[in-house]
Order: sequence, then structure tokens, then C-alpha cells
Amino acid sequence: MASFLIRIVVPVIIILAVSEVSHRSPRLGAILLTLPLVSMLAFGVGWLRDHDLNNLSRLARETLILVPLGLPFFVPLAFAKRFGIGFWTAMGAGTALAAATIGLWIAIAPRIL
Repeated sequence: MASFLIRIVVPVIIILAVSEVSHRSPRLGAILLTLPLVSMLAFGVGWLRDHDLNNLSRLARETLILVPLGLPFFVPLAFAKRFGIGFWTAMGAGTALAAATIGLWIAIAPRIL
């Protein structure tokens, strides 16, 4: 039970910290967001739970491909003011773009990993 709570509380603390830092300094918040903190925690917990390096290596390869495919999410948010769209519209458009690129990869990519 404690392990379950830790897996919930730690990401929440990271999200709150990034939110607070980015309120004061968007650049520092962006630096924190680019750090793969949650990924590092997930790999560590996965290793402690299973000691399965093959599974973690596959997870790392899949993540290496999928992270760049999720980057279109940021485009509408980054240019929302220029596009004349609001926050929720930008969030929705970014989610749709990321879902499209990732979905396309899942649909047509060969199972090479």
C-alpha cells in the first residue's frame, strides 16, 4: 500500500513543483519539464519491482520513438496568442495533433522494436 501511495504522491509533487516554478520563471519550468523525472522514476520502480532489463529496454526504445511524436502537442500552445485561440482550444488541438502522430505510428509502423 505504501508503494502505491508513493507512486501517486511523487508525480503529484513534481507536477506541483513545476507549476509553481514555471509561474515564477517559465524558462526554469520548461527546463524542469524537459527532464525525464517521471520516466526515471518509472524505470526505477519497474526495475525494483521486476528486475526485467529486457522489458525496461523495450520500454526505453518505445519511449525514444514516441516522445518526438508527441511534440506536436506543444505547437498550438506555443503559438496560441499568434493563432488567436484560447487555452482550451490550444489544448484540444495539441492533444489531437499528438494523438494523430502517435496513432499514425501505431497504425503503420512495423514492429521493429
